[in-house]
Amino acid sequence: MSEVLSRRMNPLERRATFSIAGIFSTRMLGLFMIFPVFALFAEQEFSNITGLQIGLAIGAYGLTQALLQIPYGMLSDRFGRKPLILVGLFVFLIGSIICALADSIEMMILGRAVQGAGAVAAVLTASVSDLVREPYRLRAMSIVGITIGLSFTLSLVAGPLLAEFIGVRGIFWVIAGLSVLGMVLVIYAVPEITNQQFQREAQAVPSQLAEVLKNGQLLRLDIGVFILHAILTAMFIAVPFILRDEAGMDSLSHWEIYLPVMLLSFVLMVPLIIQAESKGRMKQIFAGAILMIALAQIGMSQFHSSYVWLFFWLLLFFTAFNVLEASLPSLVVKLSPADKKGTASGVYSSSQFMGAAVGGAIGGLCYQHYGYDGVFAFTVISGLIWFALAVTMQKPNPWSIASVTIGQVNPNEIDYLQNKLCEYEGVFEAVVIPDEQKAYFKIDRKLVNEEALIDYFQKAKARE
Repeated sequence: MSEVLSRRMNPLERRATFSIAGIFSTRMLGLFMIFPVFALFAEQEFSNITGLQIGLAIGAYGLTQALLQIPYGMLSDRFGRKPLILVGLFVFLIGSIICALADSIEMMILGRAVQGAGAVAAVLTASVSDLVREPYRLRAMSIVGITIGLSFTLSLVAGPLLAEFIGVRGIFWVIAGLSVLGMVLVIYAVPEITNQQFQREAQAVPSQLAEVLKNGQLLRLDIGVFILHAILTAMFIAVPFILRDEAGMDSLSHWEIYLPVMLLSFVLMVPLIIQAESKGRMKQIFAGAILMIALAQIGMSQFHSSYVWLFFWLLLFFTAFNVLEASLPSLVVKLSPADKKGTASGVYSSSQFMGAAVGGAIGGLCYQHYGYDGVFAFTVISGLIWFALAVTMQKPNPWSIASVTIGQVNPNEIDYLQNKLCEYEGVFEAVVIPDEQKAYFKIDRKLVNEEALIDYFQKAKARE
């Protein structure tokens, strides 16, 4: 037992965590580096291009990602995690090469869709659960989450910088190289998974999908992340043109505004996250950040003729965006049933990517027919709808989800053991799954000593 709950991750767990974080990073950079520069590139590169085509090219990855990530997870149970990750990264590589060689916008849209078809996020998350012991999975996923956030920030700065030196087609070749780097990490850095198991905390269970979709609190979060990424994708159809045409910034110098905006937004995000998580003000901070998103869109629609105004609105947007990107996955855990975290997270993630696809299409269509005003009308209305949904959300409790291996359990014991576990201080929900020989809990980690909880379970089982 002392080995299970030793004080820190062992070397293999640290290696697994940082190598998987590195693979996530290569994909994030590959998907988002073109966001700040693609609209301007497409206008110059392809003749008779429409706003809708620009939007489809930017967001096409989201559609295939949303549709395929759960099937990838299921296939990885059968064929293994590392083989499926390698397949996904190879598909991503092919998509990147198609984009680099594209001689038409249709071919570019196809390439972006193929990039998204390398949908290995769920498999990577399941690999963390396979390789890291339960008490340290939250820490490991926090490291992965921080890496993803930093990669997104770096992508918005690196895209314009790389475009200045090697052009947008060069960026796609860099992305192809990152895919190869990801495959090298899978082969040589990610530890071998010798005891692969289905991970209910990280993977979707198809039979639970209907129940998760009927959960009103989780549905609010799914709609929310859908809207957030729809706004982000639509916004990047208009913002590059505004920076060039209204603020007078050369297309190759846009990094000069993104770099300070992203760095400062991270600084401003920290106290808001502390207030939300540590001071019990999650709902207020969450709803406030959504309102900031809507206000930033209103501001950009009305006051976008100078660098100073655009800097302010982008700072407001990305501060709120970073808060929401950090808060939403945490809220999914807090509000999902103990045994449905993987399914709830899968639906949430699919909603996020679908939002990018729909936002690109609608944003592009709005830009095609109504220009900047059309794009920002869409983003403002979307943000206000989300705010209305958020203020009616229940106040989330500061709970997390844990699991322990419990050995064989007689089905007749399940109700008794679940009720007995819920009597333990700091345990608010318990679900025993005999087939998996596991129990899943909603717990307050400030109150629960997991080693004592396992002992308590064994004593309750013996008394039964």
